[in-house]
Amino acid sequence: MRKIPFWGQVITQLSLFVIGLFVILPIWGIARLAFDGALMGRPTEFRFIPKQFTFAIFLKVLDRPYQSVDFTILLKNSLVVSFGAALIAIVLGASLAYAFARFHFPGRQRGLFTVLLTAILPAIAFATPLYNLLSILGIRTTLLGLTIVYAAFAMPFCIWNMRAAFQAIPKELEEAAFLDGAGHFTTFRNITLPLTLPSIAVAGLIAFLMAYSEFAIGWWFVEKASTVTLSMAIYAMVQNQSLGGAQPWSYLGSLALIMSIPVVVVFLVLQRTLLDRMMFGNVGE
Repeated sequence: MRKIPFWGQVITQLSLFVIGLFVILPIWGIARLAFDGALMGRPTEFRFIPKQFTFAIFLKVLDRPYQSVDFTILLKNSLVVSFGAALIAIVLGASLAYAFARFHFPGRQRGLFTVLLTAILPAIAFATPLYNLLSILGIRTTLLGLTIVYAAFAMPFCIWNMRAAFQAIPKELEEAAFLDGAGHFTTFRNITLPLTLPSIAVAGLIAFLMAYSEFAIGWWFVEKASTVTLSMAIYAMVQNQSLGGAQPWSYLGSLALIMSIPVVVVFLVLQRTLLDRMMFGNVGE
């Protein structure tokens, strides 16, 4: 192993320290706002610690943080839409990704190019077509419609991510299963799918995060406060405060911290899959 010079280590450690501050300071700033009971509006001074430490703000936010809508309804909407979008993106994306990775059919290259194009286009480019389509189907203002919208946004990434994982699986493993009499579906379910679980977990996590944190386009597909998600509620609070609203910024910080809890839980649940098995091996088993 090549020894790193002293000044090289100093520069590396300083760079990591700066990157760490860049990541931690915004999180600390939100946490400081969340626990500061002295804030009556927008913060007017910089502080590292709350001026008046309290948990009472969280109790108020957990009651009705947005237009008299219960927090449980906002959380339920966010989780239903996010997990639903991730499930749709994984199930449909996996089948399409496997087809692109293993089969040759007319229009395959054009299909791959189309998927790549949809992956790099901004999400707003699909808002109008989806708006019209879901309006025709009569589900535009429902949670199902919002789930379909977010699944459509996440699908291109999921397809490309899982296609690369399927291509990394040696064809000899599937051919051996074919020789034993297994069909394509049985081989996919028992051989290919278990080996690509890490990439599928990554795709599902990204799809979940995309749906859980998106708020701008989602407003096109909701009309009632009862179908608003947590991210939309936070955006509405920011807009209200920027227009001179009376709600203190500590409400925003506390709601942002509470909203991050499901993301942390999902990551902890998938931690072994995401970290220990990322190289398709049996690391840690």
